[in-house]
Amino acid sequence: MGEIATSDRQITLFYSSKSIRAKQTLAYAKAEGLPIQEIDILRQRLTGTQIAELADRLHIEIKDLVNQEHPSYTSSFEHHNFSDDDWIKMIRHNPKIMKQPIALRGDITILVETPTDIIKI
Repeated sequence: MGEIATSDRQITLFYSSKSIRAKQTLAYAKAEGLPIQEIDILRQRLTGTQIAELADRLHIEIKDLVNQEHPSYTSSFEHHNFSDDDWIKMIRHNPKIMKQPIALRGDITILVETPTDIIKI
């Protein structure tokens, strides 16, 4: 069992408040009356364990949580092979480079590609 508490009764959404897709997703979820627990990753710094757990729940590697196309990634880092710990540190120090929004409900975790994905969970 990890650090991230989930419930079948509500959706936990990890998102960046600067992300247009996240704002659209939240607006859509609220319009649909979905119970949402919001976690703004720019305000609530994730722990290394939480980052590793999100990757695990999405069945991806930690490095795949990083949006390597994000301007703050490309301006600071080149494409490299880093260790998991390095990737975690990068996400912790630059949360805006993490792919998001990520929605969790019970055992289900999805990376929201379009706002309407939220109703799939």
